[in-house]
This record gives sequence, C-alpha cells and structure tokens, in this order.
Amino acid sequence: MKIAITGGTGFVGRELTRLLLDRGDEVVILTRKPKAPSDKITYVEWLTKDAVPERQLEGVDAFVNLAGASINDGRWSEEQKKLIYSSRMDATNELLRIFHKLEKKPKVLVNASAIGIYPPSETVTYTEASADRGSDFLAQTVRDWEILAARAEEAGLRVACGRFGIVLGKDEGALPLMALPYKLFAGGTVGSGKQWLSWIHVKDTARALIFAIDNDGLNGAFNVAAPQPKQMKDFGKEIAHALGRPHWIPVPSFALKTALGDKSQLVLEGQRVLPTVLEQHGFQFKFPNLRSALADIYK
Repeated sequence: MKIAITGGTGFVGRELTRLLLDRGDEVVILTRKPKAPSDKITYVEWLTKDAVPERQLEGVDAFVNLAGASINDGRWSEEQKKLIYSSRMDATNELLRIFHKLEKKPKVLVNASAIGIYPPSETVTYTEASADRGSDFLAQTVRDWEILAARAEEAGLRVACGRFGIVLGKDEGALPLMALPYKLFAGGTVGSGKQWLSWIHVKDTARALIFAIDNDGLNGAFNVAAPQPKQMKDFGKEIAHALGRPHWIPVPSFALKTALGDKSQLVLEGQRVLPTVLEQHGFQFKFPNLRSALADIYK
C-alpha cells in the first residue's frame, strides 16, 4: 500500500513509518521541509505558500493525520493553546482540500485524537460508547478535531479517529519527564495518586494505527490505550521498579499547578479508558500491562 503521513517526523510518526516500511509499504511524508527521497520514503511539501501537494499524492491508499503542535512542549500559555488548536485545524482543513482535488480518492483517513475528550474521573470507566465529554481546553480541541476530520467522509473516505492515551517511549512523550525524578532518587506519588493514567506503548500505538488502516469495518472513534490503565500511585511504583529506584517523595498538586498552569491537568487529572473497539475487532496488544511495556522501553 501507499500511505501518506502528516506529522511523520514526530514521535509516533517515526515509529509508524518504521513499521510500514518493515511490512513493505510505500510511505509519503507531508512536511514543510521536504528532503530527497530514500528507502521507499517520499517527502512532499505542504502547508507552505506555494506548495501544491495534491500533484504528488495521486494513488495514495490511506492518509494518517498526526499533524499538530505537541501538547508536551512548554507551559500552556494562551499563545501555546492557540498554536495547539490552530495547527490541528489548519492541517486537517488542508487535507480536506487535498481529498477533493484528488482524482482517485484514498480509501481511509486515520486521524489522531486523544482520550482527553472524556471528562476527568476517578470512578468512571470510558469506552467509545461513552457519551460524556469534557469541557476543558484539551477536550474542546479534540472534539473539534474529530468533527472536522469526519468531513472527509464527504469525499468518500472512511474515517477513523484514534483517541490516544499517554504514549510511552524512552526519549519522547510524557514518560521522560515522569521518570526524571526517579532517576534523581526523588520520585513519588504525584497529586492524590488516585487519578487514572490510560497509557500505551509507542509500538502498540503505531500498530493500532496500521490496524485501523487495514480493517474496513473500523470507523469512527477508537481508543488507543492499553487494556490495563493504572492509577498514578501505581504508575509511579512501576517506573520505580523498572529503574530500580525508590518511590518515596510525593509531589503535591499545588506545586505542579504553580509550575505548569493548565498543563498540570495532564498528570493531576485523568480518565480510565478501555480500548473496546480495537479488542472487538481482534487487535492484540504486544504490551497489555505496564510492567512489560516499561521493561521493553528500559531494556
């Protein structure tokens, strides 16, 4: 297959590209700074003043949209919030324009989303059937993103929105910041410790996206999270175990709120989310539990 990826040079995008190449697919990466093609990867310029990417995208079978400013970079100032939101909307609007220009339409758009669409709760378990929606910045952003991405159906594409949990990898994403206190022998429970973290290994994240590309019956929202979420106090203990460090110095909520502002909700609030749609369609996780995931990451 020929797969086009936006955000292909990012954390999840690189892992997705690697797996697609391993199975023999051709990859097209849409980027503002294209470079010479190599190893079955073609780079196509987009989102620049004179770019006309549709000229190089005929024959693409599937698009994966991972584009958007990282929610892990910097404090969430009003300017950063605008960037997080607008980068996702602008990229998705450009994809919609491209789809309508292509003579041969792709079969599917797999669009990134986030479990932050669900309200924080220490007691509720969310699946894709849950109708509850959060009201904070992140929830509003991913809600609008999913609504916009669904408009690709007007061009005849199947649309599947992967609601990412906390994606775990050694050097990128949230885990390095969470692990740093433990590496300094100062790790402990963050906040109340009762908040849920619905996590997933980056390898399973990429595998889930490919699964959504390949399965014609999978459309709409699907949760990209491992089947065994953890509460923060237990998540921290598993990091300590993986690194061989103590779990002992608590981090109070007010300290994180002071340091991170609204961004502190990423670790002080959480949702218990299950990957019901993926499991119903037969997806098998390589890392269904946190201990095996961390062992692989820190091996």
